[in-house]
Amino acid sequence: MNHCIVIKDNCHESEFFEILDQKKIQTVFQPIVSLHDGTVYGYEALSRGPLNSPLHNPETLFKCAQHHDKLWELEFLCRLKAFEAASEMETEFRIFLNVNPNIMEDIKFRKGFTKEYLEKFSIDPKRIVFEITENEAISNVSDFIKTIDNYKEQDYRIAIDDAGAGYSGLNLISDIHPNFIKLDMKLVRDIDKDVTKQSLIRSLHEFACFTDTALIAEGIETREELQMLIEIGVRYGQGFYLQRPNSMINPISKEVIEIIKKEHANRRKLLDNSVFDVKIDSICKSVKTISPDLLVAQVDDLFKKDETVSGFCVVHQNVPIGVITRNSLYKKISGQYGYILYSNKPVRNIMDQAFFRADCRETIDVVGKNAMRREFDKVYDFIVITRKDKFYGIVTVKDLMEKLIEIEFVYAKHLNPLSELPGNLMIEQALEKSLNAKDKKTILYFDLDNFKAYNDLYGFENGDQVLKDFAEILKNKIPQDDFIGHIGGDDFVAIVPKKKTEQLCLSIISAFNDNISRFYSREDAEKGYITSRNRSDVEETFPLISVSIAGVANDHNKTVFDLAETAAKIKKKCKKKQGSNYLLI
Repeated sequence: MNHCIVIKDNCHESEFFEILDQKKIQTVFQPIVSLHDGTVYGYEALSRGPLNSPLHNPETLFKCAQHHDKLWELEFLCRLKAFEAASEMETEFRIFLNVNPNIMEDIKFRKGFTKEYLEKFSIDPKRIVFEITENEAISNVSDFIKTIDNYKEQDYRIAIDDAGAGYSGLNLISDIHPNFIKLDMKLVRDIDKDVTKQSLIRSLHEFACFTDTALIAEGIETREELQMLIEIGVRYGQGFYLQRPNSMINPISKEVIEIIKKEHANRRKLLDNSVFDVKIDSICKSVKTISPDLLVAQVDDLFKKDETVSGFCVVHQNVPIGVITRNSLYKKISGQYGYILYSNKPVRNIMDQAFFRADCRETIDVVGKNAMRREFDKVYDFIVITRKDKFYGIVTVKDLMEKLIEIEFVYAKHLNPLSELPGNLMIEQALEKSLNAKDKKTILYFDLDNFKAYNDLYGFENGDQVLKDFAEILKNKIPQDDFIGHIGGDDFVAIVPKKKTEQLCLSIISAFNDNISRFYSREDAEKGYITSRNRSDVEETFPLISVSIAGVANDHNKTVFDLAETAAKIKKKCKKKQGSNYLLI
């Protein structure tokens, strides 16, 4: 971050100009680390003055530059040194660069980021992330937004730096739609002890999920801070605890990676157990089994000794071959001759061989559905659980139903209240699952074009009806076994088999185009457009709402954030076409 505070003394004038003239700037790199697996996402390039100099500290150095009206010259030198240092490294990596927002429109700045200029250092624009501090007042917001959009078109990434340190950050974030939000270190400091900070960052995390933005926590200095940030779900981290800035690119310590992986695994386990994919073995009980050669009279004695036992699994060589329940036993041996007839015979003669079993890795919802399909007189019998076809334990119907109710309750909490489709937490889980799947899937991202203009003219209630209708189209057209989620607003996502993708896209577009005109007045529907005011309060015509569909394959080398980034580019191309369209890669 560049500090622009005017100071009154000569600010080490001769030494400062010597640094500029002789280019005495050293670049150090600090890693930005994934808080999922400990891999390095990129490095922030930080500038330092000469060692053993009062201008070694970057804050003092940039104050001095501001004092002598040489901020542009110093920033240019710092970037030049960063490019030179990065080009000398053996590996390629993303470079995060601090940039004063007010110089981004300067022609000299733009020349420093042309493809031809970067080619001298073998740097692709995709590797560069501009860090714009929210503390800097932006003189002309509309021109600045155009400049940012121009850089995005050239594949540069944008990060808002020091989010939470100033008061205009939310407006800036809303206006420029950054790829990253860097949380100010004051928010991170002692977050493990501060409930208010935790709540604030949880809210920012939720916002980031809705807007396909990645959070980066700066200034992590303790293990406890790291653990809390992982628990909240922050995607990336930076700070002395992870690694100090260094002129060389060094690997992250094994200890730090182990902590990150362990804490993230704990978080995933907690989320998985609280939302979906809960395995039946989580409620399985280890119980006494009986041999098929045990006499019926002996089984009767076992039931009499323990009134709480509802039945036994009959096991031979650790393989379940039948069950005997209390009810079925007493049906057999009741009556005038029942006991005499069966008491001295082995239980194998009367056991139920058509019992219901499930593998321990099956999910509770699947086991529950299958268990309820049993014949009426068996629907309340216990379920035999196996592991590699060997007896593992049993699950009672009572335990099964209690767990299903708990899962349904938690599941409902994570549904979008408008569409009743899974929200961002479950979307993230489903996307991660699809990236690890062996079968080929396509992740479809849906965006309704011109929806804001419709909302502004027709009102939010009518806008909500459009969203509900589109959600119903997705539910009707996409098979029940495939995943559909509602990211928020007019953004939806689905995960479908790759071979069915084009057919589904055409079917959804056809249904949407057939429905959409009924949400307009007859006059607007016949015209094919509406008249509304844009963000600058200028009257403008907008076409009827259409749908853009971006399809991305489930590439195992990508992350969920990579998917969203790729989809955003595809959607941008798709939106340039008139009407409803789809584009797949």
